Amino acid sequence: MDSERKTALITGASKGIGAAIAIQLAKDGFDILLNYRKSHEQARGVAAEVEAAGGSCHLLPFDVADAAEVEKQLAPFLDTPPFVLVNNAGFTADSLFGMMDDNSWRRVIDVHLNGFFNVTRTLLPRMLRKRKGRIVNISSTAGQTGNPGQANYSAAKAGLIGATRSLAVEVAKRNILVNAVAPGFIETDMLAGLPVEEIAKSIPLGRLGKADDVAHMVSFLCSDKAQYITGQTFSVNGGIFTA
Repeated sequence: MDSERKTALITGASKGIGAAIAIQLAKDGFDILLNYRKSHEQARGVAAEVEAAGGSCHLLPFDVADAAEVEKQLAPFLDTPPFVLVNNAGFTADSLFGMMDDNSWRRVIDVHLNGFFNVTRTLLPRMLRKRKGRIVNISSTAGQTGNPGQANYSAAKAGLIGATRSLAVEVAKRNILVNAVAPGFIETDMLAGLPVEEIAKSIPLGRLGKADDVAHMVSFLCSDKAQYITGQTFSVNGGIFTA
């Protein structure tokens, strides 16, 4: 990768919001480290779009919940750590709380919260030495309001907001800015099977969001225009929730 260009690592970026963020940051002038777990064909498609947008793209297939694998896969990039880290990896395993099995609870927490911990802890010491960087954690409106059937997901996303606030205070003096973005109902695979037309009626703007809506907020937070913003959570939800 061109040493004069900044690099961004986006986790869970083979589709949906993560893919949109990777492509947008490539348009902004970043080279991309694109993490995903197993969607190889989709990841290659995103890589092609990143390259068409002017960035280079290195594919990193690993599970963010596996601490040892995270350290192994990121080791080659630690001498020149990415300027931007976007913790986006996640999924849902919905169930009413009283019927939720152990795996559904633990796996969602592992990917969202432990994944954030594993990846950020690996990169942060090098970012601190460089005295610069941006960390953006993708939370959710569910982490701000709660959703029935999503106690695991809501807990994980609320945890990311708390971690964002604490980490921002810890690293501010080293010029590392840490913020969270909380998307509402966004047109991705995660809405499959839901009554989207009814959901849209409950949103003040009258429509679902697009992955690019979230990517544009992340783009701003990674830009020079956001140099005095840290420890904040930005809602991208069409007005369905206001803090």
